[in-house]
Amino acid sequence: MRSDRTTPQGSDAQAVGRRRFLGYVLAAPTLVAAAELGGPVPEAEAAVPSPDITELLDLNDVLTAAALPTANLITVEVHPDGTVSFALPRAEVGQGITTSTAMLIAEEMDVPLDRVRVTLADARPELLFNQLTGASNTTVSTYVPIRVAAAVARGRLLQAAALELGAVVTDLTLKAGVVTDLVGRSIGIGELAEKAASVRTERVSVELKPREEFTVIGTPRGRIDALAAVTGRKQFTMDLDVPDAKPTMVCRPPTINGRVGSVSNLDEVRAMPGVTDAVAISTGVAVRAETFGQCIDAVRALRVAWRAGTAEGQSDESVLEDLRRAELPLGLPPLTPSVEGKFTFHFRGNSALEPNCAIADVRSDRAEIWASLKSPIVAQQTIAAKLGLPPHAVKVHVTQGGGSFGRKLFFDAALEAAEISQKLHKPVKLMWHRADDCRQGRTHPMATSRVRVAYLGGTVLSYQQRHTGVSTDFGHGLGEVFTALAARLPVGDIGFSETFFQLSQSMPYDFGAGTRLLNETNKSFNTGSMRNVYSPDATCARELIVDQLAAKMGKDPFRFRRDFLRDDRARAVLEKVAEVGNWGRTMPGGTAQGIAFHSEYHSVSAALVELDCRPETVDRPIRDGVAGPRVTKAVFAVDVGLAVNPRGLEAQMMGCVMDGIALALTSSLHLRDGHFLEASWDNYFYTRQWNTPPELEIIVMPTTTGEPGGAGELGVAASMAAVACAYGRATGTMPTRFPINHGTLSFTPKPTVPPIPPSPTDGLDHAR
Repeated sequence: MRSDRTTPQGSDAQAVGRRRFLGYVLAAPTLVAAAELGGPVPEAEAAVPSPDITELLDLNDVLTAAALPTANLITVEVHPDGTVSFALPRAEVGQGITTSTAMLIAEEMDVPLDRVRVTLADARPELLFNQLTGASNTTVSTYVPIRVAAAVARGRLLQAAALELGAVVTDLTLKAGVVTDLVGRSIGIGELAEKAASVRTERVSVELKPREEFTVIGTPRGRIDALAAVTGRKQFTMDLDVPDAKPTMVCRPPTINGRVGSVSNLDEVRAMPGVTDAVAISTGVAVRAETFGQCIDAVRALRVAWRAGTAEGQSDESVLEDLRRAELPLGLPPLTPSVEGKFTFHFRGNSALEPNCAIADVRSDRAEIWASLKSPIVAQQTIAAKLGLPPHAVKVHVTQGGGSFGRKLFFDAALEAAEISQKLHKPVKLMWHRADDCRQGRTHPMATSRVRVAYLGGTVLSYQQRHTGVSTDFGHGLGEVFTALAARLPVGDIGFSETFFQLSQSMPYDFGAGTRLLNETNKSFNTGSMRNVYSPDATCARELIVDQLAAKMGKDPFRFRRDFLRDDRARAVLEKVAEVGNWGRTMPGGTAQGIAFHSEYHSVSAALVELDCRPETVDRPIRDGVAGPRVTKAVFAVDVGLAVNPRGLEAQMMGCVMDGIALALTSSLHLRDGHFLEASWDNYFYTRQWNTPPELEIIVMPTTTGEPGGAGELGVAASMAAVACAYGRATGTMPTRFPINHGTLSFTPKPTVPPIPPSPTDGLDHAR
């Protein structure tokens, strides 16, 4: 193991090699180290969007480039107790990035993993785009900066130890947090924390540990927060004890984005047991009480006259008609044979396991906010403007989140809590009800996707796709990234949504010339960047057409994909799932295999599923639910280049597979008369036990590129597409509407007035 990876800044420091970087030792009482990684944003010239644009520059590259200029502002700190701390400027929402971050530091500093403390940084405006969590970018953009900062700290510790032990740096070894010299004398890094500190900021050059010496990175590790999670000690927003922050909920309108007209019984509600306050706000009527149960009682008791919402009178059918009118033409029919299809994707909910929630304490001259936020800087700026305060007077704390899937890119609850606290002049602990999340929360937009592929003989000549959707809201910070880098992005003068679409959609097949375009319409809805954003729908449509194209050309679906995929990594994951999943095996009538491929953000994935569409399965009785087809087996292979924590990646892909099954078969919102019918998870059918595959295998491929690629969203699209393709093969009919069970309303919709259903009292009756 090398012990001399840090050298003073000298004349040769500008010759930064592949593993040599510049960093800083900052002036501080104990050792604090940072990276220097600012550099030019990749530039390219391409005025017209192309299906292959992501080979030049993709969304992940853009976010990484946007984060680089402030990489030196995030620091690794060594403490006298021998621990190392790092304030991660990203949101941990269950994806495991605090664990992978701790692994990077432990690897580069040669300290035990359990001695690394990773917390979440408060909103820091000076970080600019370096504090935005999305597009599977965290590990990609922080992989080098964190390691550089850790390497700077390691080198400084060795230099301090050399002075203490009277040795030369090259004769020292740092292992498990202890520095040892050639004769066995040792000293812990805690004893060196102050001695290694600097009274002035110094620039140094460091060399990162080579991959062949890794002992932590690339090894499967359990989550560093696992024990706290399973013992109930992990703290989420609602667990925080902020003085006098009492439970608060909001009575919301019966239609999307309705507004309060008048309230006839405010005084009566204020007099209810435990209620301390009730006040009209921009999104409804807020109630503050001693307990959340008392809040629910008060919300249900309110009598409100509501004004019309933004989606008044709209339904699935009317929105679909809007989309039809907005569809861009595919162009003239080709002169050669072609395959064509049109697909509809209904609204889907974006409610994570943890309900939307936030704590706010607003005073006349300052405010303090606690919430799980993926874009805390934008949240801070927006909340400050709402309150009429300067941004520096609003302190925003980022808390651990119980799921997100894009939902926490938006800060609706934090903004709402701040408004309530300001009106009441009291701290509030705001929690949305599950019904609020379904009916007034963020949704994945309804969309259509049309695909046409022309071919001749054994050659595919062209690929065209026109994706049309309800407008996706990019007001959470990603739009600002595009604006800041617009002159350097190879997408021409196009809007936020089209930029996102072009930079996130890849064409992995050798399908000749082609175009892929997005058009959006109808801004009536609260939409968001639900996990994988456009890719599940766009990829599902493409892969279904690939199956049809293979049939037209007389080829097996797996072999057709393998023959047309452009690179070896792509073929390897496809071949792996075909091998492990025993592709092509004989199956009973009404059942079938489906296979699909998806690539994004320098990563590749493939899924193989087996689906049971036999009547006895589809029609099996499910209480207050729709059964439908059952995925009986799923095999998923993923190559992210370098998996920092293979165990965490495996867990991510398991969740992605469940997402894909849900999107293909069961999960959707039904829009009627300006509101969604679903009111909680008892009638929003995410993948349940009855359609979870009994056989599930995740295969993490060996390191290929040696650098991490995007992973957080990667598995959704291929999984959804594989289920859809299996359905087509099992039934003999290509599915065109998703989820497949959307047309079956298996529950009685709950009333919208009052907006919160009564708490169930019959749970024991259904215990099994």
